[in-house]
Amino acid sequence: MEKYDNTNRGAMFKNDRKKTENHPDLGGTIDVGGTEYYINAWKKESKAGAPFYSLSVKLKEPKEAVASESPFE
Repeated sequence: MEKYDNTNRGAMFKNDRKKTENHPDLGGTIDVGGTEYYINAWKKESKAGAPFYSLSVKLKEPKEAVASESPFE
């Protein structure tokens, strides 16, 4: 069985642990050019009333380097 190539792909899921407005509405991971990142999104509204998502990305460190990191914080 061939391994699926996730290069330049990602997925986001609803953050069921959101407790404050500062916590993201969505979170997940994305691969860009073979490097993995955490990605978070906050649903917002423009001054004109149009909905949009504000995004942030953070380099996903190897598990050995990070004791307990959550992509939703």
